[in-house]
Amino acid sequence: MAGAARLTRLKRRAQFLQVAGKGRKLGRGTLLVQVLEGGGDDATGNARLGFTATKKLGNAVTRNRAKRRMREAARLELGAAPAPGHDIVLVAREAIREAAFGDIRADLVRALDKLGVKREGP
Repeated sequence: MAGAARLTRLKRRAQFLQVAGKGRKLGRGTLLVQVLEGGGDDATGNARLGFTATKKLGNAVTRNRAKRRMREAARLELGAAPAPGHDIVLVAREAIREAAFGDIRADLVRALDKLGVKREGP
């Protein structure tokens, strides 16, 4: 994976709030996808990603597992073909607790396609 771009992370609350307030949203079974065009990492132009799970989802173990699964789905879908100039936030929904990993990945792909996020790559 020599040519793969490293995806930048959203870390500050203000960044998450900006995506939630100004961006487009689409819910699928296991997750909610929020996208803000014109964001992204200024230095590289790559997409920036954020992951969140509310306390309504469960205890810390459950929330962390959900975020790990979302991170892996995003890595597989966006790692080799990042969506330049986008800030993307994935929010875990209750259905993610029992969902198969393939379902999470499929929900992410469908949401990104429906929101019109163009991914580069092969």
